[in-house]
Amino acid sequence: MRSRGQHIELGDVTPHNIKQLKRLNQVVFPVSYNDKFYKDVLEVGELAKLAYYNDIVVGAVCCRVDQTEESRRLYIMTLGCLAPYRRLRIGTVMLNHVLKICEEDGNFDNVFLHVQINNEGAIRFYQKFGFEIIETKKHYYKRIEPADAHVLQKTFGRGDTIERPINSQEQQEDMS
Repeated sequence: MRSRGQHIELGDVTPHNIKQLKRLNQVVFPVSYNDKFYKDVLEVGELAKLAYYNDIVVGAVCCRVDQTEESRRLYIMTLGCLAPYRRLRIGTVMLNHVLKICEEDGNFDNVFLHVQINNEGAIRFYQKFGFEIIETKKHYYKRIEPADAHVLQKTFGRGDTIERPINSQEQQEDMS
C-alpha cells in the first residue's frame, strides 16, 4: 500500500525476525510477553504479521483463535506501532488484515481484545472500526496501573461488511 510516497507492507513473523517482534513489543506495550507467547506466534501463520514502513519494522499484530463449544472468536493479543509512526495508517492496515481474515474465513462470531482503560487513543481507534466496549475486567493486568482493562469486541452478523472503508477526510486525519 502506497501513501504519499510511503510504503506500508505486512510480512510474516519467522524464526529469523522473531527478535524484532520481541523488541517491538517491549517498546510499545507496558506488559511483558513470555517465551510461550513468541513460540505460539510462530505457529499462527497469517494471524501474526510485522508491519514495515519503508522497509523498517515499526509495528506488529498477533492474534489467536479462541474456540469453545458455543463460539469461535478471534482474539487480538497485540496490535501496536512505534510512537513516531502512529497516525500513518499502519494500525489501519494491520487491523484491516485481521478483519479480512475474519471475512474470508466466514466462521468467526466476533473479534475481541483487551485495552487498558486509560488508553483512550486505542479505544477510539477500535471504535472507528465498529468495536464496542462489552465489559470491563477489574485487575486484568498484574504489574501496571491502571490494572483494569476494557474488552472491546466487534460482532459479525450475516451480510456485514467487515472492513471499514476509509473516506478521504479520515485518511487526511490519519496522516496528520
